[in-house]
Amino acid sequence: MKQPQRIASGGRIDRAAPLSFTFDGETYQGFKGDTLASALLANDIHLVGRSFKYHRPRGILTAGSEEPNALVGLRRDEGQNTPNLRATQIELYSGLDAVSQNRFPSLSFDIGAVNDLLSPLFAAGFYYKTFMWPQSFWNKVYEPFIRAAAGLGNAPRDADRDRYANTYAHCDVLVIGSGPAGLAAATAAAESGARVILCDEQREMGGSLLHENDPSVAISSEPAGQWVEKTLADLAANDRVTLLPRTTAFGYFAQNFVALAERVTDHLADPDPRLPRERLWQVRAKQVVIATGAIERPMVFPENDRPGIMMAEAGRIYLNRYGAKVGSRVVIATACDTAYHAAIDLKQAGIEVDLVADLRPDPQGAAIDAAKAAGIRVEPAMVVTGTQGRKRVSKALLGRVRPDGSVVSAGSIACDCLLMSGGWTPNVSLYSQSRGKVVFDEASGAFVPGPSVQAERSAGSCRGINGLAAVIEDGFEAGEVAAKAAIGKGKRPEAPEVSGGEAGSGGTLGALPHDRDAARVRAFVDFQNDVTAKDVKLAVREGFQSIEHIKRYTTTGMATDQGRLSNMNALSIASTALDRTIPDVGLTTFRQPYTPVTFGTLATTSRGDLFDPVRQTPIHGWAEEQGAAFEDVGLWKRAWYFPKPGEGMHEAVARECATVRETVGLFDASTLGKIEVVGPDAAEFLNRIYTNPWLKLGVGKLRYGLMLNEAGFIMDDGVVGRIAEDRFHVTTTTGGAPRVLAHMEDYLQTEWPDLDVWLTSTTEQWAVIAVQGPKAREAIAPLVEGIDLAPEAMPHMSMQTGTICGVPTRLFRVSFTGELGFEINVPASKGREVWEAVWERVKALEGCAYGTETMHVLRAEKGYIIVGQETDGTVTPDDVGMDWAIGKKKADFVGMRSLARPDIVVSGRKQLVGLLTDNPSVVLEEGAQVTQEARPALKTSALGHVTSSYHSPALGRSIALALVADGRAKTGSTLYVPMPDGPIAVEVVSPVFYDPQGARLDV
Repeated sequence: MKQPQRIASGGRIDRAAPLSFTFDGETYQGFKGDTLASALLANDIHLVGRSFKYHRPRGILTAGSEEPNALVGLRRDEGQNTPNLRATQIELYSGLDAVSQNRFPSLSFDIGAVNDLLSPLFAAGFYYKTFMWPQSFWNKVYEPFIRAAAGLGNAPRDADRDRYANTYAHCDVLVIGSGPAGLAAATAAAESGARVILCDEQREMGGSLLHENDPSVAISSEPAGQWVEKTLADLAANDRVTLLPRTTAFGYFAQNFVALAERVTDHLADPDPRLPRERLWQVRAKQVVIATGAIERPMVFPENDRPGIMMAEAGRIYLNRYGAKVGSRVVIATACDTAYHAAIDLKQAGIEVDLVADLRPDPQGAAIDAAKAAGIRVEPAMVVTGTQGRKRVSKALLGRVRPDGSVVSAGSIACDCLLMSGGWTPNVSLYSQSRGKVVFDEASGAFVPGPSVQAERSAGSCRGINGLAAVIEDGFEAGEVAAKAAIGKGKRPEAPEVSGGEAGSGGTLGALPHDRDAARVRAFVDFQNDVTAKDVKLAVREGFQSIEHIKRYTTTGMATDQGRLSNMNALSIASTALDRTIPDVGLTTFRQPYTPVTFGTLATTSRGDLFDPVRQTPIHGWAEEQGAAFEDVGLWKRAWYFPKPGEGMHEAVARECATVRETVGLFDASTLGKIEVVGPDAAEFLNRIYTNPWLKLGVGKLRYGLMLNEAGFIMDDGVVGRIAEDRFHVTTTTGGAPRVLAHMEDYLQTEWPDLDVWLTSTTEQWAVIAVQGPKAREAIAPLVEGIDLAPEAMPHMSMQTGTICGVPTRLFRVSFTGELGFEINVPASKGREVWEAVWERVKALEGCAYGTETMHVLRAEKGYIIVGQETDGTVTPDDVGMDWAIGKKKADFVGMRSLARPDIVVSGRKQLVGLLTDNPSVVLEEGAQVTQEARPALKTSALGHVTSSYHSPALGRSIALALVADGRAKTGSTLYVPMPDGPIAVEVVSPVFYDPQGARLDV
């Protein structure tokens, strides 16, 4: 039976709160404040998983989010499991049920370990070479096999029952990381008066200071832990500061947009069901301070992957923070000073530290002297050349490094834990995500942040600053500078007096020298993906020179740690093999997410019914009560038609069309996209984005706007009203609203950043009530105040502001039916109230409410196009007879140059025409092809197709719109629409079927 490996006292765990948990079905005990990793180590459990490729035994390697080995699954309820969680980040709670992964039938006996015996067959590039032939095997043999073998954990069987939340936040300064640099930066920014968000992925803030036990280390004459508590208390008391523990900054996007994932209830045994499991923070910060520290580098020596081998600082963290002993007989392999702090702490805790094997020929410094004074054996110029042990390290093989770099055997030493430290790598992942370019620092042998691309600065160890005093001072400076840039003023607190925590030195990169048979041993670079030093060298021999290609060929750096542990060693090995310097070889790109993020966090509430939310207008409820039939238009539910008892769709639409033409109709147009364009340069902006001229449009006037994409094709259209000299009310098609806003934002931000313009989506702000028909003015006149509806005062394509039914309104005189028409824009909250008042007037005038199908018929009678129906992404303004909408004197607009392309002006392009069938009762099918001959020969190209087709009550016959090659030139001719029952003869006519002079508009 395993014996508990816990020191008698100390650490930040609550020994008065024991917790019971299970791992692979066995029950163990930990304490509140433990992680799953620390609790396993305290129970003398080192074997926690199997590697991906060779299924080799794997143990806990680190104490942070960079952990590549200790990936486990958690089970809460039947069918509810979460795979691939890092045991180093899982907070222990009572009843926690964890399982190891990537093994069968058990962790201790895994038949997949046969891959380890066959490892010579599975060298780098094995998949690329092996599965090329025979090609016919790919779908039936290779792909199913690869898919079955891929992945580590088991996906949950049932739908996720947890809730996830999403919140947006703005701040002056976002500080990422709460170590000494982060705390200092947050303090300086907060005392400067800035609004600060401080986030950290750990449950407690304080970073490396949480496990600092050295009594010689003091800040302001206080132990490091007390300084952390006091600083956090001061920040928490400041109402301008938001503290977010358990929150990982996983993505740094453009314009200082940073995505944070907060774990809200994962650490609770019985969470409140009202709380979300995780929360996505979408933060827009004026300034960002990255204080993510540095990551200890593994050493690459033969058999460096056994359970019981871990990072030196991790051994120190588990001891000082969690009271867990990582072993009883420890050997430390290092090439830098910081590992000696771990050796001293372990020794003082009563753990046998038999040896510190230092790769350096003559290590010097206070830490080395202190280790020797503590009775620890220190051997310079010594390297670990291998290890022994089946499921846990039991022996370390040693070698003496000669001045010429060769190694001679120095025997072996028994141990149950081997701690290693190859130096420290600044954590530049988020800086790299911000599109900053790292630079190589020769002195430290590491990449550090270069010039900032965004409003960002790095502070502390993540930019290569070492030593506690220097790190805190750098944090204060970063916070002060960030606050000054954000709010125009900065205050640097008085620097605290710091004693101890001196900067260490040393470090090594790449594979260590050894005296073993190179062909028979494996030194691992990427632990999760089983990538060895030999694999990297093989990739170079295979002809790969780019580090990005080497990464993909070997899969190094593609594990869940995103290469934070493996990249620098792999890079060093590759550069040596290529005989090039490390900067010449380059560094792979760090991409989002920083650490794996659950699908639930990214989806937040967008699942189930909310995955594709149904949008309803303010008048939807009224339409339902009237028995309207609905259709889906984009995400909107729109009233399709309003049938009376005994009416089908065709009868209802015919009645609605006739009523609108004869008296008045009421239509819900709230789904139109609406964008407020505001600013001194608003007119100039619209002048560039639309084909029409806008600079001279008067206040209170409307204009039809036509928008093209860069290729010169129609993208959207709508009516635009000038509310004031610097304000426009822009409408778009129902489905085009988000696309148009994104198009506008794109140009405003990337092409015309000099224009002083703001864009705001107001689609949901306004309800739009269209009143159309000869009696439209009569219908609304009694309800309107402050607006002169007389034709002379309010002609077609004009607008006024006032009130209707006492509600503020923007009243447009505009028509999509060809009749006298008004569009009433009122706040959405008043939409139904105003609609019902107008409806009473319409009903008194023997009018009707009409739906989208009637709207389509009425506009087709007038030849009005619908973008997406008469256009298909390849249609120009001239194709649909709308070259009149192009400003003839304009110097430029989006798509203007493309209109002069040879393929755009060539003859034979499809043009919009009207079609009348020989038999007036025959309604053509939309999408049907139009041909020159009644029975064209096989493989004969069609001239075009029908875009819209309806029965027109006003004309008493069918009508259709079509795009036909050289259509306007074919006016008066007969073409054919081939159908299964025989060809249908059609006459080509003008696309305007009803009131071509527009007399009914100007009344």
